[in-house]
Amino acid sequence: MAGTPLDDQRLRDLARLRRVKDRMDREYAQPLDVEALARGVHMSAGHLSREFRRAYGESPYAYLMTRRIERAMALLRIGDLSVTEVCFAVGCSSLGTFSTRFTELVGVPPSVYRREAARATAGMPSCVAKQVTRPVRNREAPAVETSLA
Repeated sequence: MAGTPLDDQRLRDLARLRRVKDRMDREYAQPLDVEALARGVHMSAGHLSREFRRAYGESPYAYLMTRRIERAMALLRIGDLSVTEVCFAVGCSSLGTFSTRFTELVGVPPSVYRREAARATAGMPSCVAKQVTRPVRNREAPAVETSLA
């Protein structure tokens, strides 16, 4: 039995959204914007943004930035590149935006993460380090309470 036209349209939209998400996972280091992503799946930028948020709980931009930060964390753990080099390697064009978003998701600035992560993950297989250091999705790192006593 065939679904209703609305159900069929929703399934087509979900397939397109999956293609957009897969493209961001694959091409995170490329200059991607919502307009280009929407053109690639024959949707308007507004429709793509609304439907992406509805399907995945965050905007396409937030998803892309989280993906970039995940990759940046791995590069910073390795320690071969400077924070600026990592910023550009993952597709960010602004060091300030990169540092701000990194700090929001991870809880510490990239330079601090680089220093601490190298010690914390020493001797740990990279696949395990990736899991235990994954940034928080759909909101930022919990606020750290400091005691002034």
